[in-house]
Amino acid sequence: MDAISLIVPVYNESQGVESLVRRLEKVLLRLPEGSEALLVNDGSTDGSGDALAGQLDGTTPRSIRLIEHPRNRGYGAALKTGINEAANDLIAISDADGTYPLEALPKLLVPIQDGAAMVVGARSLRHQPPVRRPAKWFLNALASWLAGERIPDLNSGLRIFRREHARRHWRMLPDGFSFTTTMTMNLIGDGLRVDFLPIRYRERVGFSKIRPIRDMGAFLLLIARMSMAYNPLKIFGPLGLSLIGLGVALLIARAFMINPFGVATTVTLLVGGVQLLAAGLLADLVNRRGAA
Repeated sequence: MDAISLIVPVYNESQGVESLVRRLEKVLLRLPEGSEALLVNDGSTDGSGDALAGQLDGTTPRSIRLIEHPRNRGYGAALKTGINEAANDLIAISDADGTYPLEALPKLLVPIQDGAAMVVGARSLRHQPPVRRPAKWFLNALASWLAGERIPDLNSGLRIFRREHARRHWRMLPDGFSFTTTMTMNLIGDGLRVDFLPIRYRERVGFSKIRPIRDMGAFLLLIARMSMAYNPLKIFGPLGLSLIGLGVALLIARAFMINPFGVATTVTLLVGGVQLLAAGLLADLVNRRGAA
């Protein structure tokens, strides 16, 4: 089996640093020879960097490396740094908060050897915090509809993929938390095989960096980007046709003198429907030409 470079972004996780290093040491013993772990300290301000440096002393295997960002650049930026610095072409990623079972990596590695482009450790919604479940469910459902196949966990932080697949879409991969979401949709959009294997999600160590209210704007923007980037006609087509249909119905009603709305409303519906349909067709054409 090919060796793995496991990338773990770290941002203000001082409470879990010691256990994280111990877990990495154990999982590296179960991975193919030549595997490594890269800890990317993303500008932590709580002493995580110093704590990691203290843990990675002479008693720690050289297969665990620490990379420092002088300032916080974001989850996706930390992953990109790790991908660039990785010694192996087979990349695994996980989080530093102890929520993902690193011991599942050997199981996730098997489908990669069988031809999968990416293997994702899929979390069950019942294992996730209740406050996040509605948004997670909606995002997974939307992604599944846009992709035309079931996506049980769109943005899981535990996955394995080959570096070439990240490089192909490098400019599209964001520096923030939507890195994993974008990568999943990109690979599925390329027609590549993405496998989802169930894992058990654990309670995190320390405090979450995600704030539902603060991040709602980013969540809505992510939905808009997904809709435009991956299957715009599936969104704008039904909306445009619905408005056109409503406008035509009002025209017919007006012919029978039972239309309670004015001419301006009818025209607005018809023009708006045509514009939405045209926007969907144009965006779909751009996407298809870009993929060609």
